[in-house]
Amino acid sequence: MGTETVAVSTGPATGSLVGRAFEPSRDLLSPNRNLTPITTDLDAQGRLEVGGVALSALAQRYGTPLYVLDEASLRATCQAYRGALEAHYPGPSLALYASKANSSLAISALVASEGLGLDAVSAGELLTALNGGMPAERIVFHGNNKSADELALALERGVTVVLDNWRDIELLSELAPAAGASPEAPVPLLLRFTPGIECHTHEYIRTGHLDSKFGFDPDQLETVLRHLSGCSWGLLRGLHAHIGSQIFELQPHQDLAGVMADALALARSLGHPCTDLNVGGGLGIRYVVSDDPPSIQEWVRTVAEAVASACRERQLELPRLLCEPGRSLVATAGVTLYAVGSRKDIAGLRTYLSVDGGMSDNPRPITYQSAYTAVLADRPLVEASETVTLAGKHCESGDVLLKDLSLPPAAPGDVLAVFATGAYNASMASNYNRIPRPAAVIVGGGQSELVQRREQPDELLRYDLLPERFSSVT
Repeated sequence: MGTETVAVSTGPATGSLVGRAFEPSRDLLSPNRNLTPITTDLDAQGRLEVGGVALSALAQRYGTPLYVLDEASLRATCQAYRGALEAHYPGPSLALYASKANSSLAISALVASEGLGLDAVSAGELLTALNGGMPAERIVFHGNNKSADELALALERGVTVVLDNWRDIELLSELAPAAGASPEAPVPLLLRFTPGIECHTHEYIRTGHLDSKFGFDPDQLETVLRHLSGCSWGLLRGLHAHIGSQIFELQPHQDLAGVMADALALARSLGHPCTDLNVGGGLGIRYVVSDDPPSIQEWVRTVAEAVASACRERQLELPRLLCEPGRSLVATAGVTLYAVGSRKDIAGLRTYLSVDGGMSDNPRPITYQSAYTAVLADRPLVEASETVTLAGKHCESGDVLLKDLSLPPAAPGDVLAVFATGAYNASMASNYNRIPRPAAVIVGGGQSELVQRREQPDELLRYDLLPERFSSVT
């Protein structure tokens, strides 16, 4: 593993890669710092390819919009996390894939094959992970409002449950004994709390500050820990905290280590044999040229050294270190393909270039004002000559995927590739305007394989019921 660099010539600060040369950066140790999947290249015809397959050929074969996942990039990122933990943390460790980023059978199977665990936050994510081959002992089940049915499923399958609030404890105290839990066969538990650490990210994705819907407040910790001492149906294996998402700062993670070590010392002093410390995830990725996230190596080293140091200072036996990468694990492996459609020129103001997708397959721009990098798949070397606003097809004025995108002239039918869409695109997709969700393929070694089929318009009616008294209305 290492870093391979191809000659670079980037476009304007908006993040366009269009220019006189194309530069796929291939940092194998930290794929989160790449703008494109590590297998991105140009074929003999000058077309963009990923995994040895031309993107425009994928669009022709499977249709658009289309989610493309590069197997090599995803495996490299799994290996980067696993290798960094082994190199920098002196105790046992395990990276858990935060599957909310992109949940599918294929991704669950791939991540499991790389030796990682997984965190799930719903019955759907849990069943996807299990049916994808993820061992139950490597799954943790999160959620701030778990239903009784979801908890019953977690108990049945033997996964670790993350206690987020008193309601979780109340429900489990009823469900666990009935499911056969006992001091001899207790439910494995983690306890989540808010560490009170701020980080500079979007307010919707900050989860570590005190005003958060997630976890117990720090001043409740001792009360909760004492209560759990009397819960013979469960075994508190460790503690969990998470400070946010798409974070470029390292200092908050160093601060988190001390807070969590104090909580670990308290838990052990009250008789809980806590062996796990889960620091969550949150490492950011490079969406546009100007983004400069820490590498996976830097992030893991910072967290590992801080946790080891904090435990040594408190004379604590090192716990197993868990972390939960989501976006940084899968985002850069993903590319979304669109077909260019209509065009609207507003003299002296703006040019709208519309594509056949939008906010239903990528809600992040309208939700978080997120920026991306994009090129024309078959003409990545052609010099940009115009600036356009990339508009979606939905009946919503705010359905804009990219503003001020530099492109060469584009015609209807041209394939546009948007990079770093492997996280929170497919998983947050909707049927707004009753538009079917895209297909997804995985590529590698010059081959492609469908991993999620495209929804069809008539399938959107499958859960609708027409009351009999309405059936005669015309």
